[in-house]
Amino acid sequence: MIYEAVKAKHPEITVIGTVGPAPEGDDYNKGWAFANALYVPVVDEHYYSAPEWFISHQYRYDAYKRNATQVYVGEYASWGNKMKNALAEAAYMTALERNGDVVKMASYAPLLAKEGFTQWRPDMIYFNNTSITPSVNYYVQQLFCSNRGDMFYSNVIAKNAGDSALAASCVQDSKTGDIILKLVNDSDSSTTMHVNLSTFKKLIPAAVKTELTGNADASNDFGKNAEIVPVTTSFNINKSFDYKTPARSLTVIRIKTKN
Repeated sequence: MIYEAVKAKHPEITVIGTVGPAPEGDDYNKGWAFANALYVPVVDEHYYSAPEWFISHQYRYDAYKRNATQVYVGEYASWGNKMKNALAEAAYMTALERNGDVVKMASYAPLLAKEGFTQWRPDMIYFNNTSITPSVNYYVQQLFCSNRGDMFYSNVIAKNAGDSALAASCVQDSKTGDIILKLVNDSDSSTTMHVNLSTFKKLIPAAVKTELTGNADASNDFGKNAEIVPVTTSFNINKSFDYKTPARSLTVIRIKTKN
């Protein structure tokens, strides 16, 4: 009744439905059945789970229907603020980029948490009256947010088939022309991925590379200076090159094109 009333009175408003607080189960199934019956434009999925869940569900949205109800992943996170949690989320986010025609929006777990007064973990940024500590998860979100694109390209980054510890995406920002590569290595050893940029024209060889890396159980401890932070350096690219991803890392390579 609420959906039909808002739709009739304010057709300019996009109503977002809900399919419950879990990625499966009775609420999920009934919520999706309701959304499909009413042609609700967007539904909210949200879920928290172990990092292994995010790694093993990277292809979740590949199987969703196209040109149907879209998804807003309104709340999600891996249980924890360690490097292994942040990288699991990064791998999952490359899949969200790949499925941008289905996943319209995504937002992380609670943003701010005052140390000693939290009712929930994980959170993104911890603080007290005098200091702020960004989590490792925060830096993953920051890197994705500041390196967005509106066009996704497949078959640009090749990785070992069947290796679930590896994930990658290639997007382009149509406004700037920038090409953005994201490479995730959630294993304990460095692994090479092959990049083929032959699809793109007028590449500028001088690119920018940003890496976030650390041991699986490392974290930015509250009250101390953040030890795990992104490091940005210059990086020269070719039309085709191999990139050796460090163990336990997220790498973002931003490439400019000539007008």
